[in-house]
Amino acid sequence: MWSILLMALGGLLAGGALSLRQQRAHKSWIVTAWVLAALSLLAAYVLTLR
Repeated sequence: MWSILLMALGGLLAGGALSLRQQRAHKSWIVTAWVLAALSLLAAYVLTLR
């Protein structure tokens, strides 16, 4: 259950990062969104290993 929610959150954050890139936002916001998306997907993966 939690892994599915974390994967969805990672997808939303990745989409947000792409949207921020298209809007030419500051690079720190784009990098932050990508890092949070990656951490969310990593957490989902770790939860599936349990």
